Amino acid sequence: MNTDEREIFHFLKSWGGEYVSAAEIARRASGKKRFHDDPNWAKPVLVNMVERGILENNVNGRYRIKPGARKNKGNRWVAPDIAKLLQENGVEVESAAEPTGEIADDEYYEQL
Repeated sequence: MNTDEREIFHFLKSWGGEYVSAAEIARRASGKKRFHDDPNWAKPVLVNMVERGILENNVNGRYRIKPGARKNKGNRWVAPDIAKLLQENGVEVESAAEPTGEIADDEYYEQL
């Protein structure tokens, strides 16, 4: 991530999972002087971050950090009745981690 993306990322991280408007991000993610010079500086950066999968937006044009992915990517979800049948036949089935809806570690978003 470049410096603009990092500023936006850390600002949105402080909001948790809430959606924030582009104007609010442009106003508060960087300094007052930058917003005064160009109130729309964040919009192209936000669009780029959405395309890369770091952020997600809603129909109202608000943005938030995309919730983290599953921790165990190798596991797949298995229906409980099928898992029970497999366990009865001696096949070991681990329950896959569901998406938590929480923000993942910074390293996850650095890889995107």
